[in-house]
Amino acid sequence: MSSFLRFAAPLLFLAPALPGRAALPTPDADDGVIKLPPGFRALVVADNLGPARFLAVAPNGAVYAKMRNKGITALRDTDGDGRADMKETFGVGGGTGIAVRGDWLYYSTNDAVYRYKLAPDQLLPAGHPERIVKGLPDEGQHESKSFTFDGDGRLLVEVGSPSNSFGNPDRSPGAKGGSPAELAKFLQTHGGFWRFDPEKPDQTQADGLHYSTNHRHVLAVAWNPVSQTFFVVMMGRDQLTTVDSTHYSVDDNAELPAEEMHILREGAQLGWPHTYWDPLKKARMVAPEYGGDNQKRAEPGRWPDPLIAFPAHWAPLQMTYYAGNQFPARFRGGMFIAFHGSWNRGPRPQKGYKVVFIPFDEKGMPRGEYETFADGFAGRDEITSPRQARFRPTGVTMGPDGSLYVTDDSKGRVWRIIYTGETK
Repeated sequence: MSSFLRFAAPLLFLAPALPGRAALPTPDADDGVIKLPPGFRALVVADNLGPARFLAVAPNGAVYAKMRNKGITALRDTDGDGRADMKETFGVGGGTGIAVRGDWLYYSTNDAVYRYKLAPDQLLPAGHPERIVKGLPDEGQHESKSFTFDGDGRLLVEVGSPSNSFGNPDRSPGAKGGSPAELAKFLQTHGGFWRFDPEKPDQTQADGLHYSTNHRHVLAVAWNPVSQTFFVVMMGRDQLTTVDSTHYSVDDNAELPAEEMHILREGAQLGWPHTYWDPLKKARMVAPEYGGDNQKRAEPGRWPDPLIAFPAHWAPLQMTYYAGNQFPARFRGGMFIAFHGSWNRGPRPQKGYKVVFIPFDEKGMPRGEYETFADGFAGRDEITSPRQARFRPTGVTMGPDGSLYVTDDSKGRVWRIIYTGETK
C-alpha cells in the first residue's frame, strides 16, 4: 500500500463536494495536452500511474482505476484543487472492469468478478473482497471482462472470444471457419454476455443466464435508463488481408470492418464470426473464413445492422452514460466512449486515439452520428504504430458533479474534463 501523502485510513479532512460550476477546479493551462470543444477545459488529476484501464468515481469523489497488472489504484483530492494528493493501491490481479454500485466497489479480473465494501469516510475499502463470479474462461486473447448493471441492479458480464474469426488456423492465410457443431460448442461459453445476481457469492458461468451471443469481444457496454436497454460496441475482426490477400487489399485491411454499436436485448446475436459490417458498402458481409470474397453479402435480416458504424480498428473500451448537469443540456442522456486506437492499419497511419460523444434522443436511442469530443491523445497528427502514441485512452466515466474522467494505459494519466464556458 502506498500514498503520495500519509494519512490515517479514515479521511477526516475531505474537501467538501460542492456541486455546480462555482466549485470547479482551475484547469491546466494546456488542458493536459488534449483538445476539447469550446467551453470545455481539462486538468490532470494524477499521472504516471501505470497501465490504468477502466475507472469509477464514488459519490464522495474518490477515483478508482482498475490496473491491468496490479489491482486497483485509489485517488483522492483532499484540498479541493482537483488534483489527487492521496494515492493508495489495493487488491490483487490484473483486469479491466470496475464500477461503483451503492456502497460497493465491483471489479473484474480476467476470470472473476469481485466486490469491496466502501465507507463514505474512507478511501480504502474495509475488509477482504467478496468473489461474486468465479472460473470464467481466461485464454490469453480477448480475456478482459467488462461488466455493468441493468436498471434492477442485475450484473451483466462479457466473456470474449479468444479468436479473431474462429478460423483454422486462426489469423492465418487461407483460414477456414469452424464447423457448425464446433462453433455451437464454443459459443456456449464464449462470445456473449451472462447475467448474474450481484449479491450472491461464488457463482459460476453455468449459474448465469446466457444473455447474448455471437460477438467477438465487447468492452464498451452501458445501460441506458431511458430506453431501459443495454448498448454495446463490438470490436470488429482483424487481418482480412492476412487471411485472404486475393480479395482484400492493404487499404481494405485498414478500413474494414467497422466497430459496431448495437442495442443489446436478451437473446441478441450480433453476427460474429460469420459476418462483419463494411462501413463503405454499408452492408453486412460474409467473412472470408466462411466463403466471403469482399463482395458476398450476408443473408438479409439474419443479423442486425449496427446503429452506428465506427471506423475500423479504433478499439472501443469503456462507455458511459452521461446523467450529469454540469455539461450543456445536449450532452445529458448521451454516451461517451473511450477509443484505445488502432494497431493493425499498417502500413497506413494508425487512428482512433480519442473520446467520442453520441447524442441520444428523448426515447433513449442514438440521434445521428458520433462526434469527436476529446482528441490529441496520440500527440501527433500521424503515427504508424501505437507505440508512437503519447497516450491511449482506456476509461471514461462521470463524477458526482458531472465532470468527465478519462484514463490512459500508456503512461497512466487521469484527466478530469469540466465545462467552464470559457474560450481559451
